[in-house]
Amino acid sequence: MKWYIKKYEELTKDELYKILKKRIDVFVVEQNCPYLDIDDKDFDSYHVYLEDKGDILTYLRVLKPGVSFEEVSIGRVLVKKDSRGLGLGKELMKMAIKFILDELEYDTIRISAQEYLLKFYKDLEFKENSNVYLEDGIPHVEMIFSR
Repeated sequence: MKWYIKKYEELTKDELYKILKKRIDVFVVEQNCPYLDIDDKDFDSYHVYLEDKGDILTYLRVLKPGVSFEEVSIGRVLVKKDSRGLGLGKELMKMAIKFILDELEYDTIRISAQEYLLKFYKDLEFKENSNVYLEDGIPHVEMIFSR
C-alpha cells in the first residue's frame, strides 16, 4: 500500500481515471445520487489517496482557497466499501489536515460534511458551522477546523 498526494497536473491519465471511477462508484452509484462529479474543481486541488495493487482504497481532494469556500477545503472524502471499518478514513483525513497545516500553511479548513458523518469529523476536531442543508438531496452541515 502506498499513499499519494498529487496536484492535478501530476496525475497520470490512468490515476485520474481510477479516481473518477471510484468517486462515481461511491457518490453516484452507491449513494444513488446523480450529480455532476466532474466539476472543474479538480484542476485546483491536491488529490490524496491510498492505493493497493492498483486499486484506490481511500481518496479525498484538498481544494485551494476560493475554489469551494473562502478557506482551503476538503471534499470527495471516500473509502472503498470493502475497506471501511479499518480506520483508513481517519488516517486519510489526518494526513490531509497535516498536509494543509504543515505544507500549505493554512490554519483553517472548511468542509461540507454529510450529516451522518458528523461524529467522524467532530472526532477530528471539526466544529459545526451551519444548520443542516440539502446538497444533491443529501443532508449536509458546514464544519470548520482551526489550528
